[in-house]
Amino acid sequence: MEKKITVHGKTFKPFIPYPEIEKAINTVAGQLNRDYAGSTEEDPPVMLCTLNGAVLFAAELMKRLSFPCVFKAAKMSSYVGTISTGTVQGNLASCYDFKGKQVVVIEDIVDTGNTIEAVCGQLKAIGAREVKVCTLLVKPEVYHKNIKLDYVAMEIPNRFILGFGLDYDDLGRNSSDIYVLDE
Repeated sequence: MEKKITVHGKTFKPFIPYPEIEKAINTVAGQLNRDYAGSTEEDPPVMLCTLNGAVLFAAELMKRLSFPCVFKAAKMSSYVGTISTGTVQGNLASCYDFKGKQVVVIEDIVDTGNTIEAVCGQLKAIGAREVKVCTLLVKPEVYHKNIKLDYVAMEIPNRFILGFGLDYDDLGRNSSDIYVLDE
């Protein structure tokens, strides 16, 4: 794992090395493979990646799935800089017909839960038959929504992180490791 990195004038220190991330993804993929083992090509679950942060997690996860599934991606966002705005931007109805489908939302990180709440609400409103949530990371001390997180790879403290798809104002996504703001 690299030493400290600087992004937009802020210093980040090593937090979660890629081998730990990979092990957590393997565990979640195993759970999904068990739960969706009976899926068919006639009724495959839709794996919905929330862009842009979850793309690396989704790519790694998809390589490990052994059941028929559809992959879709939708741009959803609620952050500006290191702060959540509380407002989620994005429209799922325009990216796929989710009516009657089983959907697994693939998220990079769940903290306040605003994005998950908006995504799950939109999916239910447009007729998804079932909505489950799969996240690489969750911050349990700040997640207080009533939406179940069905597949959680790792729990972390409420700290600002980047790397492995997570960014700070569009930079830092390209690290295979995860870094935490060095305060």
